[in-house]
Amino acid sequence: MYRCHIHFYLIGRLHRAFELIKEMSPMEHFTHEFVESEEYEKSLADRADVILADFRGEDITLAVKTLIEDNKGGSEIILLAKQEQITLLMEQGLCGDIKDIWTLPMSDGEIRYRFLKWQETCKMRKDFWQINQYFEATINNIPNLIWYKDKDGIHEKVNDSFCKVVNKTKAQVEGQGHAYIWDVEQDDPACIESEREVMTKRETCISEETIQTGEGLRILMTYKSPLYDLDGSVMGTVGVAIDITQERAYQQEIIERNRILEMVFSATDCGMICHTVDGSHILSINTAALKILGYESQDELMATGFNMVAASVVDEDKERLRASIGKLEKEGDSISVEYRVQHVDGNIRHIMGNIKMLKENGELFYQRFLLDCTAQKLQEKKEQKKNEKRQKELVQALSIDYNLVCVLDLDTGKGSPIQLTDCKDHILSSIFEGEQPLRESIERYIQTCVYEDDREMLRKAVSLEELKKELKEKKICYTNYRVFCNGEIRYFQMKAVRAGTEESSRGVVLGLRSVDEEIRNEMEQKSLLEDALLQANRASKAKSVFLSNMSHDIRTPMNAIVGFTSLAITHIDRKEQVESYLKKIMASGNHLLSLINDVLDMSRIESGKMRLEEKLCSLPDILHSLRSILQGEIRAKQLELYIDTVDVFDEEIYCDKLRLNQVLLNLLSNAVKYTGAGGIVSMRITEKPGAPKGCANYEFHIKDTGIGMSEEFVAHIFEPFERERNTTISGVQGTGLGMAITKNIVDMMNGSIEVNSEQGTGTEVIVSFTFRLHAGEKTPQDIPEFKNCRALVVDDDFNTCDSVSYMLGQVGMRADWTLSGKEAVLRTRQAIMRNDNYCVYIIDWLLPDMNGIEVTRRIRKEMGEDVPVIVLTAYDWSDIEDEAKEAGVTAFCSKPLFLSELRSCLYSIVNTDDEKEKKGTGEQVNHHTGRILLAEDNELNQEIAEAILSEAGFGVEIAGNGQIAVDMLEQSEPGYYQLVLMDVQMPEMNGYEATKVIRKMENGEKSSIPIIAMTANAFEEDKQQALNCGMNGHIAKPIDVNILFDTLDKILN
Repeated sequence: MYRCHIHFYLIGRLHRAFELIKEMSPMEHFTHEFVESEEYEKSLADRADVILADFRGEDITLAVKTLIEDNKGGSEIILLAKQEQITLLMEQGLCGDIKDIWTLPMSDGEIRYRFLKWQETCKMRKDFWQINQYFEATINNIPNLIWYKDKDGIHEKVNDSFCKVVNKTKAQVEGQGHAYIWDVEQDDPACIESEREVMTKRETCISEETIQTGEGLRILMTYKSPLYDLDGSVMGTVGVAIDITQERAYQQEIIERNRILEMVFSATDCGMICHTVDGSHILSINTAALKILGYESQDELMATGFNMVAASVVDEDKERLRASIGKLEKEGDSISVEYRVQHVDGNIRHIMGNIKMLKENGELFYQRFLLDCTAQKLQEKKEQKKNEKRQKELVQALSIDYNLVCVLDLDTGKGSPIQLTDCKDHILSSIFEGEQPLRESIERYIQTCVYEDDREMLRKAVSLEELKKELKEKKICYTNYRVFCNGEIRYFQMKAVRAGTEESSRGVVLGLRSVDEEIRNEMEQKSLLEDALLQANRASKAKSVFLSNMSHDIRTPMNAIVGFTSLAITHIDRKEQVESYLKKIMASGNHLLSLINDVLDMSRIESGKMRLEEKLCSLPDILHSLRSILQGEIRAKQLELYIDTVDVFDEEIYCDKLRLNQVLLNLLSNAVKYTGAGGIVSMRITEKPGAPKGCANYEFHIKDTGIGMSEEFVAHIFEPFERERNTTISGVQGTGLGMAITKNIVDMMNGSIEVNSEQGTGTEVIVSFTFRLHAGEKTPQDIPEFKNCRALVVDDDFNTCDSVSYMLGQVGMRADWTLSGKEAVLRTRQAIMRNDNYCVYIIDWLLPDMNGIEVTRRIRKEMGEDVPVIVLTAYDWSDIEDEAKEAGVTAFCSKPLFLSELRSCLYSIVNTDDEKEKKGTGEQVNHHTGRILLAEDNELNQEIAEAILSEAGFGVEIAGNGQIAVDMLEQSEPGYYQLVLMDVQMPEMNGYEATKVIRKMENGEKSSIPIIAMTANAFEEDKQQALNCGMNGHIAKPIDVNILFDTLDKILN
């Protein structure tokens, strides 16, 4: 079977000998290939299987050594040498790696003989290899265990199945005895004895052996035979075993189950009969059996003709029962069978019987157990009927959407309805009755119900030919059509589904159902998609308009920056004029920055990168900050700004202060921007009831008397790039992104925003939020000095009077209020007459009949100098402070007024000495010193930063990139630099990488030096990344000088 190709390499000058060898025919299954050279060549030797070498005339020792050392592939070496050369090689010990040596000189016959003998030896080796292959493949690929043992029971060889069963490798098993292999303490005596018997009797022994193993007992069916030595003596045993442990376990399980079944039959109320094998004689029968079979006594049973089977067994079941009993052939055989009996009263009983063949006293007989399972059978029938009913209901439920479901035969065209939901006119039931040709039923339906234009289409769809064609290609087909019902058109669908496969069934389930609502919804969806496309086109157009507007809005401040820069250079010697130009450049630059920030904010919102950061905030601080920011614009446009609160009791809230400021400032800025001179801008904050526990609801009403907006624009106000009119016409600059940004932030904060506007009248925006409240302890509200004292609130706004009066009640005072300054003076006189004076007055600055200062003067005339008078104002009171103090005003409070501020003001009035002690000697002026390392690659930015820092008193050294900054800090003395201002985007090494290197420096003072990012990467995630890499702060470009020095002061001081 095998094929062997041998590559010969012939070395030397024995050309005659080599020719003889090449002429000789290869053995069967062999082929030869020859290469030769007069001198040794390693490349040829490496490819050879057999090397025949003649080294006469050469240094035989050196040549053989070289050949042996190079023979890494294990080629077979045959040396042709003279006797003296052979003697020399033996003395040198070089013959060990040589397969054979042929002594020269040799005749042609000797050469042929020696090569033939080599061929025969080679063939013998290959034949042995093949036989061994057959043997190993056979024993290692059968499931049986095979082993070979010597006389002492040592395993000489085992197969793979043996190793798998004992869970050991061949190396672990071979050379070991029974105990080690099977993981037991000693060899199995029964195993030893059976092997001794095999070797003694010299015959094969078959036995079932139980082997003790480390994992428990195993049952093996073994076949053991003797092994013979060359002289015919027994040298060991060969064994083959089949592991039948599992089979025996199954047999035992079956026996146990039969035993349990017999116990069940015996324990329950079941009948038992024992009778002879021929069925002619009953050996014993119990009462239960007689009752089950319908007899009163054994005699009655025999009298009716018992012959293996009782006469009461139903005729249809008698032969089947006899046939089942006839299958039992030997002792222990048993069978279970179910049959019926009919009692005299006509009742049918269902019997479960078990028949077993037993032997007693050498005689075979049948033992039969009878169990009445009539109740179980009746229950099964009941369940079957219930299942059939349920299945029918399921079919009806699945086809509930269908007016008609029919089963049709594609060959005959007949069908019958299985589900019909008729209309009030009973049209379908009159058409689809019983089995009738499909064409006739459908034609009547088409003529009666289907819309005229769709009749021909439906005729074709339900024709037998079309159904066969469609359902051959796919499992389902359907056609939509219209019906004319009660004066209106409705949409219907015919659906056909193949029942079973085309080979096994020619049936089709045909259904008709109304799809009127679905079709109309699809039409509506199509309309919505068209609207969406229209909106997308509108958005695209809006973006184009946005780019046009942005071009204008960016060029406008850029024009101012370039123009005023040129003018400043031209008039460089006129300080006041240059200062004016620079202020205008600054204003234009800030406006340009706001445009860029709006675009970037919108980009971050759309990419989902904007995140909220909730922190504890003070609502009064937020609102007063907004008022301060807007005050300059309000004055410049000669507007009036009113900010007040209504029922705001919770001031400490958790929110993202930056984003809340952004929303409110954007809305207020819009109000200011679009309100003409003399107009009014107001914001009222109201705390609404109904918030969840630990939270509060707030409404912010921003209202103006500006130009207003059209209804059409209000509907799209929150869409990006939308503006009421082109900015080049209106003169009001902006990107059309402000309200879109506002709406997105409000949504992120789980709030709501509503816009109401009328052109020529003004706009009102209502923003609602629910904020989590601070859970800490609140400051006690009562002020003992004012407990139960009277207070008078004077303000022309009812809500302010009501809100301030409630606050005064919270601090323990009794509050009255009035809307008029004159009435306040009148009430003061009445209080004096009744000897129930007011202890505190809270008066609005701007009252309609007289201002707050004049009211204060008149109250002082009536009450004297002791009573505190607090003036409420929404404006900067610095211009009137001296006049107010002279008139007798004790203190000022800013609108909107909060409870904490009112209490603080009242507390300061009654504790003036403590307040004076708390006041400092004046603001301290920071004088900056020290050296700053500035890492910045842009020369203009270097120049600006160096100029700002130098004027403030700092020494500045500049590094052109992060790597230079690291080197300069590394080479400096500890403490030489007080701080590093680090740009982020720089060549060679960026700011983040440089910071990480600095933080790893060995010197602790250098590694802990403060580092502030000063970069144009101004997003929140950029700030967080700066902190994460080890920086101490973040300043955004363009540099705000005040923010820069505030940050430096916080870190350095």
